[in-house]
Amino acid sequence: MDDADLLLGRVLRFDGDPFAGGAARVDPAGGVLLAGGRIAAVGDGAALAAAHPGAARHDYGAGLICPGFVDAHAHYPQTAIIASWGKRLIDWLNTYTFPEEMRFGDPAYASAVAERYLDLTTANGTTTVASYCTIHPESVEALFAAAEARGQRVLAGKTCMDRNAPEGLRDDAQSAYDQSKALLERWHGRGRLSYVITPRFSPTSTPEQLSALGALWAEHPECLMQTHLSEQVDEIAWVRSLYPGARDYLDTYEAHGLLGANGVYGHAIHLEEREIDRLREVGAALVHCPTSNTFIGSGLFDMGLAASLRVGLATDTGGGSSFSMLRTMAAAYEIGQLRGTPLHPGTLMWLATAGSAAALRIGDRVGRIEGGMEADLCVLDLASTPAIAQRAARAEDVWEEVFATIMMGDDRAVRAVWIGGGRVAA
Repeated sequence: MDDADLLLGRVLRFDGDPFAGGAARVDPAGGVLLAGGRIAAVGDGAALAAAHPGAARHDYGAGLICPGFVDAHAHYPQTAIIASWGKRLIDWLNTYTFPEEMRFGDPAYASAVAERYLDLTTANGTTTVASYCTIHPESVEALFAAAEARGQRVLAGKTCMDRNAPEGLRDDAQSAYDQSKALLERWHGRGRLSYVITPRFSPTSTPEQLSALGALWAEHPECLMQTHLSEQVDEIAWVRSLYPGARDYLDTYEAHGLLGANGVYGHAIHLEEREIDRLREVGAALVHCPTSNTFIGSGLFDMGLAASLRVGLATDTGGGSSFSMLRTMAAAYEIGQLRGTPLHPGTLMWLATAGSAAALRIGDRVGRIEGGMEADLCVLDLASTPAIAQRAARAEDVWEEVFATIMMGDDRAVRAVWIGGGRVAA
């Protein structure tokens, strides 16, 4: 394989879902052979080098070669308003989010933010992202066009709202259906792109709009559907007032055809037992957004749900306070501590890679370092700053090193990023 690349270093691999008895391991002198945009082989580094003398070698020494991070829930249009002060969810939307999203009807502005967002996330080792756009088809076009040019796996959709949003940020049931369908037909399955049907959440959609999007999902069940669920207690009270006949928050989706195995529900902090049972019965996925949950004051996610539900991990930028999945893992650990369930560093890495990929139904393509998978990789320097280096020097095993980088690392820890078999950051 003269056109192949061989990455040498410590290689992070998973033997299975840690919430189902699997484990993570680190091969201390491993190798990953890339060819044709995919992982061609994984194994002992010296053996792969001997077997493929024509491959271009990239020796990362003690660097940790891991799957590229998978961010399972984000709002790329909120890039410019990340880290805005002092609001909870509903006030956050009205004060920061909605005024910024008004700008995305301008294709040039949407394109500039999409490029910036993908630059920022790539610099932090994220190679796959699932994002909400705005009500404007231009916002979807901009993100997909930027991702397509980079050969990057991105999942996204037009955010639909027909009430409780400003003039200029509302569509209606028919236009939400028509525009979503047109975008789906144009982009879904094109290269590495996936369209996601995207009602923002029940308070900003009438029952008629939710039903229209439920009908679209029924026509295209292969697509994901993403929305928000039970993020804050005052939000839940608002939903009850808007849907007085609903049994609970989840029922506002279920009654309109928006509950299913390909449903991805962000936050899901304050769930009732019936909601948990139904989510489990249909095989839906939840996404934990820890920096957002603390920054906006939403609550503490129960990671115990991962024993029976697929759970992904996400930055939720810009309600989330960082573009970094390392920082997101650190916040997930801290929330786990507050709930009495500390997460092992191998489990945190699973959530940020294979777990998120499984939540998005793309676990057969990205999220693990195995033969045949798409070649999206991140290489971490486990001694990237003096503070981390001095802690790593005292580590008794590799997991102590990894944990120090999770808790204290940032984009300086990202030594290299590979997307689709091409090196995009060195």
